[in-house]
Amino acid sequence: MSTFTERDQIVAELRQAEKLLLTTHENPDGDALGSLLGMHQILTQLGKDSLMFMAAAEFPLPYEYRHMDLDGVIHEPPADLAERTVVFLDCGNIDRMPVDFLQDASLHVLNIDHHHDNTRFGTVNLVCGNKSCTAEMVFDLAKELGAEITKDIAESLYVGLVTDTGKFMFDNTTPEAHHMAADLIDAGVSPAEIHRRLYEGLPFARVQLLARALARVQRFDDGAVTLTNLTRDDFTEANALETDSEGIVDHLRSVENTAVAVLIRDLLAADRAGWRKVSLRATDGRVDVSRIARELGGGGHRQAAGFSTQLPLDELAERVRSEVSAQLNDRA
Repeated sequence: MSTFTERDQIVAELRQAEKLLLTTHENPDGDALGSLLGMHQILTQLGKDSLMFMAAAEFPLPYEYRHMDLDGVIHEPPADLAERTVVFLDCGNIDRMPVDFLQDASLHVLNIDHHHDNTRFGTVNLVCGNKSCTAEMVFDLAKELGAEITKDIAESLYVGLVTDTGKFMFDNTTPEAHHMAADLIDAGVSPAEIHRRLYEGLPFARVQLLARALARVQRFDDGAVTLTNLTRDDFTEANALETDSEGIVDHLRSVENTAVAVLIRDLLAADRAGWRKVSLRATDGRVDVSRIARELGGGGHRQAAGFSTQLPLDELAERVRSEVSAQLNDRA
């Protein structure tokens, strides 16, 4: 007897739904945006009435994602919200989309995500922790739904794939991820062009901000923790946006003997004075940084996670060091 799986149910719901509202997590990264836009393009091709929602505060997007065609995104709940199937993409828990109307318990929610610690908050949940990115899940669903992978869809999904695998360098880079990349290239993606859009031609303010971060790097515990921080003054003096700090933590990750790289930066919004955003990157399997992030109200992946906090800088650094040390000692 065949078993009706969660994947079967998600596919059936996507086939049956005529009106959908798609969303993702706050401060969206490449996988969030690529999955959101890719799913919207797929559903539109299939004749669905699909809308994308992101809060107005998320714009302007980080420089590297501004080439993506998100002009149709709405910033307010649609009048016919009650008639729409709501699809969350790449969102590990409902609190990562802090918008009141999307947390209404009466909504019919499809939760599609690859975070291993997803809280399964949806009416129907498809959580695949073994997938390289949510874009890979969207790619698989597109094939099951009979959609044609056009060049536009392929480019959206490739952004999710290449960013969440760290340009195919992270441990989540599976054979299936490379097979998907080959299929997307066959569909018209130019890897060189996507690389230029994502990683080249960036604002000079990013270099100035990076210089400040590198000048303040500290190493702790025989180099196991490599940490730096950015203040509000750093952003002001560099004429930089918050999004210009993207990628800085990856420079720390490459330093010899580092188990965990940490970037602590002040949040700039007037209503977030005193708050700091912490980005964590693990270099291998010795430390699961998503555990550290969850302890402090955030989440993410085993090798890439983050959280926001009001802890003072010194206390925050000590807390992260303690959590890293505990995990390393467990492995010893």
